[in-house]
Amino acid sequence: MNMYAVKTMPYQTRPLAGEWLAVSSAGDYVFLNKEQAELLAQGRVSDLPLSMQADLKARYFIASQSGSGTRRLLASRQATKRETVTSGPSLHIIVPTLQCAHSCQYCQVSRSLTDTGHTILHKDLLAACDSIFESKAPTLTIEFQGGDPLLRFDLVQEAVIRIQQRNRTEGRQLRFVIASTLHQLTSDMCDFLAQHSVFLSTSIDGPAELHNRNRPIPGRNSYERTVAGIELARNRLGKDAVAALMTTTKASLAHPEAIVDEYVKLGFQEIFVRPLSSYGFAKRNQLLLGYKPTQFYDFYRRALDRVFYWNKQGIALREVYASIILNKILSPFDSGYVDLQSPTGAGQSVLVYNYDGFVYPSDEARMLAESGDSSLRLGPIGATLASLKHSDVQQMLIASSQVELMSDCRNCAYQTFCAPNPVDAQAQFGKMEVSPHLTEHCQRHQWLFDYFFSAVREADTDRLDLFHSWARPVIATEAIQCDV
Repeated sequence: MNMYAVKTMPYQTRPLAGEWLAVSSAGDYVFLNKEQAELLAQGRVSDLPLSMQADLKARYFIASQSGSGTRRLLASRQATKRETVTSGPSLHIIVPTLQCAHSCQYCQVSRSLTDTGHTILHKDLLAACDSIFESKAPTLTIEFQGGDPLLRFDLVQEAVIRIQQRNRTEGRQLRFVIASTLHQLTSDMCDFLAQHSVFLSTSIDGPAELHNRNRPIPGRNSYERTVAGIELARNRLGKDAVAALMTTTKASLAHPEAIVDEYVKLGFQEIFVRPLSSYGFAKRNQLLLGYKPTQFYDFYRRALDRVFYWNKQGIALREVYASIILNKILSPFDSGYVDLQSPTGAGQSVLVYNYDGFVYPSDEARMLAESGDSSLRLGPIGATLASLKHSDVQQMLIASSQVELMSDCRNCAYQTFCAPNPVDAQAQFGKMEVSPHLTEHCQRHQWLFDYFFSAVREADTDRLDLFHSWARPVIATEAIQCDV
């Protein structure tokens, strides 16, 4: 190739740590000093060192004047990153009941102490099981949310058996997950879960005192009962059969190290350091539980430093939020995290079949309905996938999440990795059409991308190896996003 007969391809820049971060439309990146950034911006590529010219070509910043081969490769790279959205809904969440014994202050959906009026109709449960197979996705994750699904384990059993029977002719790869406190878990339940390869997800907010404060039940022994459930599940199903997540409340902010240490103590290999969500009923308790974004950032940094500490001690522990961001930065294969898809994965890679008889585009959307905002309903359970896909709500979700249509996103260096979140906008502002930079979603992820690009830039060989291991695609389940 004649390195001088080149043209510059679309890219974006962002000042970061005294340099310029440049990101191509393929999602590849380079760090440039001021002079290099100016030469590239002016199209004076021939004034750059030959080694840098070759690097810029390999990363889709420049191409030969014809450029047909580069354009085909670029299109392939971009299609690979969008595969989880274009292949159809792969995550299907069934909410059999809203019944739950907890009274968590940060609950996003509220809960009912009884199942009266808060349990899915039998006909809707069967229709949901059948509707799942309208998706063409080769791998289907079926997740049971609540409330606490174990309180209506009969419905979970019926759904799992029906889906597996249907799959004898469909031939899909199935994965079942139950998000639960595990307080109701029994040996008989474990027998069924083992027979049908069902995984469990639960919540651990930290040491006993903090967990019991965040997730109270009568008797004040929520932590102890959840840990007992974890031990039972591991003994009967295997160590890897149970995952856990935490939610950061105001009470959590002073204890990042203790929270991480608790996950190590309990033998988990992952921790998801999540901020408080402002959906549904959780939004009403923001004055009691909320905090400034900068407080979460400080908390997250300290927690991540503790995760790094344990890895240095030979204890393998992965922080899931870091994995999501690093997957975007370091891997050409996108894990399909719903909140960072453009157009949105809500309704396209995930569907929620709620106890109320309606289908929602994400778990957060059904949380909004619990607090009175049902504007994101796609249609009734049993409606065809085609009708849900072409509904007015779904079309608005798509239109409100395309980076090329949003002025805030068009010039953002992170547009290849990130996306507006219309469900988050609806929760925060009561409408989907909001300038992304005004939303908590955008502000938090800009900080996260800044943080991890800087961390990658400064990483030594061991840290970079750790980052690459974390960046491997993870299953795009909302179990890592939802409270149980």
